[in-house]
Amino acid sequence: MHIAILEDDPDQRALLELWVSSGQHTSRGFGMAAEFIEGAKKERFDLLLIDWMLPDGTGADVLQWVRQNLGWDIPVVVVTARDDEATVVSALKMGADDYVVKPPKPMELLARLENVARRIKPGGLPVLRLGSFEVDVTRHRLTLDGNAITLTQKEFDLSVYLFQNPGKLLSRDHLLNKIWGLNTEVDTRTVDTHISRLRKKLLLDGSKGWKLTPIYGYGYRFDRVDVASEP
Repeated sequence: MHIAILEDDPDQRALLELWVSSGQHTSRGFGMAAEFIEGAKKERFDLLLIDWMLPDGTGADVLQWVRQNLGWDIPVVVVTARDDEATVVSALKMGADDYVVKPPKPMELLARLENVARRIKPGGLPVLRLGSFEVDVTRHRLTLDGNAITLTQKEFDLSVYLFQNPGKLLSRDHLLNKIWGLNTEVDTRTVDTHISRLRKKLLLDGSKGWKLTPIYGYGYRFDRVDVASEP
């Protein structure tokens, strides 16, 4: 999973990020409610882990924003020092899927996160294994020869779409609509920029079994190749 962590204490935030990483998940940390909201607008997360007491607001404010703007499908777990019944009940009624009192226990916290995620999305999405590549959509993780590749959200979305559509002619407009959306304000040059980055990061020159080829005046084609036949 790719998890957003909202915790104003830097040491606590670093510790939560470490625990999440130990569970083979990725994360992005935020120290302020406003910073978190801006990040959630730009990046897709599989689960949200939020503190209740924040310098520029409350967990209640953030939770209300999440349910109004991101919907009810994304799981939210509250982690806070407040253990009074009124706060717990309030958080759960507002839409929190679970409530953990600080200091959390690492293994218990991971188990709660994974349990909530399973309950919201039973079974998760399958891991794609494609030669030297492995794509774990649920955990937002792509590896090449066992090594995790650092990708932005759009780079990851684009790579997943390419691996799911090998051998097809994909126009720039088609990719733009699929990855950025129909109402996007960016143009097709953005597609070219992201394609160029992916070609370099993932070695999509045929040397790793996959080749991303530009089609002049149209778009791209993504093909599996015989590595032995490549020069």
